Amino acid sequence: MFQLERHYEMHSDQIYQLLYFLTFDVHVAEDLMQETFIRAYEAKHTYRGEANVLTWLRTIAKNSAYDHFKRKKILTFLPFTKNEEETAITFSPEQLISIADEKRALYAAIARLKLEYRLAIVLRKIEGLSIKETATILGWNEAKVKNNTERGMKALEKDMKGGN
Repeated sequence: MFQLERHYEMHSDQIYQLLYFLTFDVHVAEDLMQETFIRAYEAKHTYRGEANVLTWLRTIAKNSAYDHFKRKKILTFLPFTKNEEETAITFSPEQLISIADEKRALYAAIARLKLEYRLAIVLRKIEGLSIKETATILGWNEAKVKNNTERGMKALEKDMKGGN
């Protein structure tokens, strides 16, 4: 059963982190985190307990981010092109102080990845989720998760080595 206060306290940091790595904007991530929990509360009757609550919340967060990108016309359901709008990265003052140059470079490289690669890398490599959990959250099959993770890591490595 979904209990808003309890699950917000338990999972809000993880949901925020996921949304931050998808948007790279402190304020947007905070807004989307709030939207995620509002949507979860409104849809609590649909939670069947087949996945754990955090997986369910991550799916809602991913959908909130997709809706945000669609509203901003950053996300289309056509293949991405080089003309795709780049994600602007914003940091809070605390983050600017604490993030080393290498991390800033890594975050910038992650932000330049196409969204499917970014989703796979954030969930698999940063959040540490399994292929199965990632597939459930994204609504992909496991092969697509593996392929997008591998391709994203190669693109990230190329970018970090100065290939882009």
